[in-house]
Amino acid sequence: MSEIFATTGTITAIATAVVPQQGSVGIVRVSGSQAMAIAQSLFHAPGRQVWESHRILYGYIRHPQTHQIVDEALLLIMKTPRSYTREDVVEFHCHGGIMAVQQVLQLCLENGARLAQPGEFTLRAFLNGRLDLTQAEGIADLVGAKSPQAAQSALAGLQGKLAHPIRQLRANCLDILAEIEARIDFEEDLPPLEDKAIISEIDKIAAEITRLLATKDQGELLRTGLKVAIVGRPNVGKSSLLNAWSRSDRAIVTDLPGTTRDVVESQLVVGGIPVQVLDTAGIRETTDQVEKIGVERSHLAANAADLVLLTIDASAGWTEGDQEIYEKVQHRPLIIVINKIDLVEESERTTLQSKIPVALKAHQSSDSKSKIFTAAAQNKGIDNLETAILEIVQTGKVQAADMDLAINQRQAAALTQAKMSLEQVQATIVQQFPLDFWTIDLRGAIQALGEITGEEVTESVLERIFSRFCIGK
Repeated sequence: MSEIFATTGTITAIATAVVPQQGSVGIVRVSGSQAMAIAQSLFHAPGRQVWESHRILYGYIRHPQTHQIVDEALLLIMKTPRSYTREDVVEFHCHGGIMAVQQVLQLCLENGARLAQPGEFTLRAFLNGRLDLTQAEGIADLVGAKSPQAAQSALAGLQGKLAHPIRQLRANCLDILAEIEARIDFEEDLPPLEDKAIISEIDKIAAEITRLLATKDQGELLRTGLKVAIVGRPNVGKSSLLNAWSRSDRAIVTDLPGTTRDVVESQLVVGGIPVQVLDTAGIRETTDQVEKIGVERSHLAANAADLVLLTIDASAGWTEGDQEIYEKVQHRPLIIVINKIDLVEESERTTLQSKIPVALKAHQSSDSKSKIFTAAAQNKGIDNLETAILEIVQTGKVQAADMDLAINQRQAAALTQAKMSLEQVQATIVQQFPLDFWTIDLRGAIQALGEITGEEVTESVLERIFSRFCIGK
């Protein structure tokens, strides 16, 4: 058995981040049959405080043998089954920092608890029927959310908004299976099945699966974010664009070309989507070895980005250098940022656009390309840039119709398998195979759907899911 299945005994872990000189409160969590005994051994509650479930006690944590006080703290009691794990759970709410929580954790370990495995508290909640797998994954997503929308999507999963339709789809498949098996067992006593009716029911189930699968890209976008690379010749205003966009001075801005020698990163949120913005070194031929390394890293960043912002200098127009860079990044989703428009007259914009090569103009009419005018030094055009980015996301059909539902890769793989199995059932019916053959792939669809919520689950799946959790969750 894997270590993650060693769910016996009483477990403990620090449930909050431990940062030196930061954080006012640190929590040590204990779950299991000995949780109350450990709490009573370590915690002294003065006066006549009642040790009842869902009460908070005030007092001192002290060594059970020496009676030396370790910390002044609160004790939260949650008895089974009204707890996160459906076991007895106690939490020591200590002072933040390092020493207090580490000493309390050590006392818990010395008095009968063992250190929890990553995700073991949530694993116990799943095994004890407190959560299903989609809710457990929602917890992990909520902890790691990078934007309000990502947190909202994770919370929807935690509230069962994904589990409910999955369970309904599985129940519908089970109903169809029961009808088929009834005909197999009692063929002479029941009327024959209507093939068209079964196919129609399967079509409805497959359509709902398709709708859920459409949220996968949105889920990935909310979880991992969008990587955007700002590329262009030296001194076209890439660093100014990053600073204006992030409202900070992350990048050095001077009139000297080649100032940025490495990739500068900033984390933003655009329309609810986490965005990692990379300001790259100006791309040009150079003999400076350090700058040459920066240029190579710029090429790598552009090729790895989900979206490229090719920035040009409006006062210089479309140059041969811009064309060379464009030819290297044109295979990526692309926005042309025409910067420094404050240095040219309004009438010159039309002239500038006419100088853009015909090949580039053709791309401008497609869904994946656009151009934006900015004056980064004056913080102008940033809103239009963000709008263009969101339009590209939506045009690429990455935006989900239902922001509440955003499945992950594991769930998408299971849904895809279920859909393929249902399509095979339909093919079997059309080919007029015996009823026994109908049930084979139908059972496969039922199993795939059950894997999403945990009704059908393997040890390897659980280990893959819960090993991503932090130890205290």
